[in-house]
Amino acid sequence: MAVGARDAAGFAAASRFAVAPMIDWTDRHCRFFHRQLTRRAKLYTEMIVDEAVLHGDAERLLGFDAAEHPVALQLGGSDPDKLHRAVQIARGFGYDEIDLNVGCPSDRVQSGTFGACLMRDPALVGACLAAMVEAAGPVPVTVKCRLGVDEQDVETALDRLADAAVAAGVAGIWVHARKAWLKGLSPRENREIPPLDYGRVRRLKARLGPVFVGLNGGLKTLALAAAEATGLDAVMLGRAAYQTPDILTGVDAAFYGDAPHDGFDHDALIDTMVAYAARHVAAGGRLGHVTRHMTGLFAGRPGVRRWRQILSEGANRPGASPDLIREAYRAVTSEAAQRAA
Repeated sequence: MAVGARDAAGFAAASRFAVAPMIDWTDRHCRFFHRQLTRRAKLYTEMIVDEAVLHGDAERLLGFDAAEHPVALQLGGSDPDKLHRAVQIARGFGYDEIDLNVGCPSDRVQSGTFGACLMRDPALVGACLAAMVEAAGPVPVTVKCRLGVDEQDVETALDRLADAAVAAGVAGIWVHARKAWLKGLSPRENREIPPLDYGRVRRLKARLGPVFVGLNGGLKTLALAAAEATGLDAVMLGRAAYQTPDILTGVDAAFYGDAPHDGFDHDALIDTMVAYAARHVAAGGRLGHVTRHMTGLFAGRPGVRRWRQILSEGANRPGASPDLIREAYRAVTSEAAQRAA
């Protein structure tokens, strides 16, 4: 299916800002929390391996709260048939986008011959994406990749990968603007050591014209993200959005043209998260499953140390109550009031 067969303008308009897929972080509880901070940003699942979808508990792996929309699923894999079948299963869950991971540098991913090492095989990536597009029907399929891996020339490697993706009919390409060094660097080092090259991503966009190209990597503030988005369709934040989630409260105005608000309603946020956590605990879950994603809230504000301490120390105790979230919030508001007095 050609790119033009999709609603390219609508996809781009809905995807101006995204929170990146992050293993062990962007689970359903994280996404529900982030959705309370921004109505419009696109949220991504953790990478889920196709084999897990085919042979695991699909509801546990793929289920999500309707409040999370717009939400995208990221899959990992390198077998077109398996990815086709995984997308068929995932399509029934109602995701707004399905993405293929061609950027993760972890040893576990390399041993499965997918993730960033697929940058070396654009023909296989094209076949995988074509299979996903066929199975996805009207659901947009995207790919998230690196500039290249190891000794690859980033001009040639990225163009070949992008051309294969476009030929497969993808709705867009997300680019983490660093190489991945599969030999000698850990996954964490691969997020920090290889130099960023935002200009290379802009050159790709200029070359591809109407094809959606979004930028990821090293964007720590909304101001930086907006500045680096020049000439591109979208930006994607990862660690900054997770570690300092309050920045998400500015996304809707900065990237979607919504009216700025005078102040975010943290009282309402706490009420919503307490109710959500209560439902999760009542269903047999642990409070810590929810609160571990909330510790970055109030970063840089009075009381944040107590907020983190109360949530971190109390949430995983046997019988921990969702009211712990209110207790932690009272510590924040109390310290803020004392400083203002």
